[in-house]
Amino acid sequence: MSDAPADLDDACREFTDAVNMTPAALKKWLDTDASTSVGQKKDGPESVGHESGRRVVRLLEADKRDLSADDVAHMKKVAGSAERLSRRRLTPAPAPAST
Repeated sequence: MSDAPADLDDACREFTDAVNMTPAALKKWLDTDASTSVGQKKDGPESVGHESGRRVVRLLEADKRDLSADDVAHMKKVAGSAERLSRRRLTPAPAPAST
């Protein structure tokens, strides 16, 4: 990628830190009924998350010199989503209001 963003190394590090599966494990999971039976569908039978998972596999296997600006943007999106989900899991649920 000749027009690599200045933060390419940071984006790659954050992405690989956020994705907690190997490409092989993710491919295997993407082939399960559990992965294909849920999620919001945009255009066609595949969910948005499942499509993103397939792209994550490609990005994990790619040489970072071959990444496009769009690839890097997707990596940042995935890392940001993982961070938000992690924070949500760590935040205790509010106690029910007394009546």
